[in-house]
Amino acid sequence: MAMNALERKNVEAVTAFIENEANHGELYRTDQFFAPQITEAFTDRSCAVDEILIQGDKVTARILITGTHTGSFAGNLPTGKAVKVTQFREFRVVDGEIIEHRGWFDTGTLLHQIQAVKQ
Repeated sequence: MAMNALERKNVEAVTAFIENEANHGELYRTDQFFAPQITEAFTDRSCAVDEILIQGDKVTARILITGTHTGSFAGNLPTGKAVKVTQFREFRVVDGEIIEHRGWFDTGTLLHQIQAVKQ
């Protein structure tokens, strides 16, 4: 099913928000207790839109975050490993303006990538 003009405008607003590096500090804020550690542990991180779903004024984005594990995260010392983690972010958009948003990270996949291999 094709998007209507308003849905397209809402998707464009969300995509622009995600792609604008000035907003990345907002993207890394979640209610998850470790979220502040993301910015300290992965200093070279970058975001890319992986998929966007829209239903009415709700836009859900799957964001791929890549970076290098350069700082302590969840009790794991820096490994120097390149990581890929998915963040899901839900936006409420009215007439092309983001009214609210919240997100969560796929920490299970992230922790698996940075944990040292057991000998």
